[in-house]
Amino acid sequence: MKIKIINPNTTQAFTDALQRLADGVARPDAEILAVSPASGPSAIESFYDEALAVPGVLEEIRKGDQEQEVDAYVLACFGDPGLYAARELTDKPVLGIAEAAFHMAAMVSACFSVVTTSPRVRFMTEHLVSRYGFDEQCKKIRTTPIQVLDLANSPDTAIAKVIAECLRARDEDKAEAIVLGCAGMSQYRTRIEAEIGIPVIDGTVAAVKLCEALVDMQLGTSKVLTFNWPKPGMAKGVQADIKSIA
Repeated sequence: MKIKIINPNTTQAFTDALQRLADGVARPDAEILAVSPASGPSAIESFYDEALAVPGVLEEIRKGDQEQEVDAYVLACFGDPGLYAARELTDKPVLGIAEAAFHMAAMVSACFSVVTTSPRVRFMTEHLVSRYGFDEQCKKIRTTPIQVLDLANSPDTAIAKVIAECLRARDEDKAEAIVLGCAGMSQYRTRIEAEIGIPVIDGTVAAVKLCEALVDMQLGTSKVLTFNWPKPGMAKGVQADIKSIA
């Protein structure tokens, strides 16, 4: 099977790290293809950044179905930008790393806290928790004084701040697991878990393993109504090769 990981930002260091991470956890018969869109924000830290990233994400979905024979997709940004639109463009499974991480955290713990990046993304993360139905299980959204690009440019300093906040989540929130709220933290999951002593869930790994299961079960995106194919010709000046609504 082929699983395509789409890093919605254009920072190649993050994409390369996601490729290495997924190669290390995917089973032997799973081919991993990690990509970044040709254009978009270098990091996603606002609703505006998310909006800029979505066209590139959708283009990578289109290419995956038409050119690359992809079996499943992972959107590797914790905001899950364009997730529902992406599901309309393909009948393959499409998983966002936030949604995948929340589900997995709820399966291994009674409650969890999310540790993410700057305070600006707090509301965005709260919105995701509520949208996916995890208000009861999520104890708290904890932000850190770091920007996304700090995880690429000064990772040791950034991860030390993440670990400190994870410890506070464990001790003050009584969180029984931690969800890492940024794909840039993915490669440091085992290091963080060793430091704090409770399960740490990285959404990228969670999504890859769930994709493997969905492909094995021959489960794809339902096209019966909500995620049916987009109507062709609805967007003026936009070229898109998509399947017609059945």
